[in-house]
Amino acid sequence: MVWPLLAAVLASAVLMHGGDRWLADLLFHLEGGRWALRNHWLTSGLIHGGGRIASTLAWLAVLGLYLRALRRADQASLRRPLLYLLVAVALGAGAVSALKSITHVDCPWDLVGYGGARTPLKMFAPLPAGARAGACYPAGHASAGYAWVALYFAALRWWPRWRWHGLAIGLAAGLLFGIGQQLRGAHFLSHDVATLAVCWLVSLGLFHMPAAGAARAIGSTRAA
Repeated sequence: MVWPLLAAVLASAVLMHGGDRWLADLLFHLEGGRWALRNHWLTSGLIHGGGRIASTLAWLAVLGLYLRALRRADQASLRRPLLYLLVAVALGAGAVSALKSITHVDCPWDLVGYGGARTPLKMFAPLPAGARAGACYPAGHASAGYAWVALYFAALRWWPRWRWHGLAIGLAAGLLFGIGQQLRGAHFLSHDVATLAVCWLVSLGLFHMPAAGAARAIGSTRAA
């Protein structure tokens, strides 16, 4: 927990104190002083819309495998890792969604200087009278990818040799979704860093929960 969390805190500090704006300015300039890719078929249709569908279908596929394992005695060993994945992915994405509703952070495309009319508010700051709450931190769409870092923990417990493959899948999906949204003006890079940190901590927490908790779904004592 310590090193990933420390890395996330340091990266967020650097990004929020200049890095976010530098990258957003660069992208905004390269797109001609507007978010030209906001509604592009690649970023909006394929990466955003298609990515959300792909993540949902992947979760439903795991659910189907879990329900099948419940009915077959020869697949009993798959029940706990599949249940862990179902719970960890859902809670990771759910935690990000819950945080978005209370941080009051705007998307770049809503801000002055990036085609919007809003002045940035500090995180958790009270909203001015009549103002609409921002809902862009952490990054919601990136959580559809980063929530799958749970694959690392599932493999770490049950199939240790595949743990890095699982981590690569979660990181690659989150990066793809996050970059797509940054190109659209929907998020700063720090929003994605926060999403990865939340998803990682949720998966790690479930990994270490007491065995009596259904969410943990870990019963094997085999060493990684």
